[in-house]
Amino acid sequence: MIASVEGVVGAITADSLVIEVGGIGYRVFAAPAIIAAAVAGGRLKLHTYHQVREDQQALYGFRTAEELGFFNLLLTVNSVGPKVALAIVGSRPIADLQLAIMTADQAVLVSIPGIGKKLAERIIFELKEKVAAAGVAALGPSGPGGAAGEGEIVAALQALGYSLAEAREASRTALADVGVGSSLEERVKAALRSLLRD
Repeated sequence: MIASVEGVVGAITADSLVIEVGGIGYRVFAAPAIIAAAVAGGRLKLHTYHQVREDQQALYGFRTAEELGFFNLLLTVNSVGPKVALAIVGSRPIADLQLAIMTADQAVLVSIPGIGKKLAERIIFELKEKVAAAGVAALGPSGPGGAAGEGEIVAALQALGYSLAEAREASRTALADVGVGSSLEERVKAALRSLLRD
């Protein structure tokens, strides 16, 4: 499997880039923001999802491992294929999408071209627990009185794909926003909101 591609941008099309690596050009489908920022002749590294089917292979590229992780999570939803998942990931910051799923905010998903009300409902239904509890459920019950410690919030955010530094900073902000007696889920939501403000 091809996990990442780094090389020179050989060509730019409406929905993909050709990245030249060691004399081979890899066609990588990417979000409009990545394509718009690409410069022919410039160097670029993308984390990739390598789709292999009997009749074809395709690469989908992302700027960060976090975007790729969320893309993979979206693919677990019934009726969400790579093109739809790419449209979702490319539509807005990942923290925004995670928060929309956790709070069942269908309007955010429906605003993405190609996502109707039924599909938005399915995505929220199938992913709400996974996103809200990525790393949270696995941590077990919170401390005394249901209060979540900073370590638990950091671990939960890291499970959602954020770096240790980002998770620590967002955890501190969340604690200030929602207070000491809040639940782990409340603090994770507050932390995601703080990541959106950055």
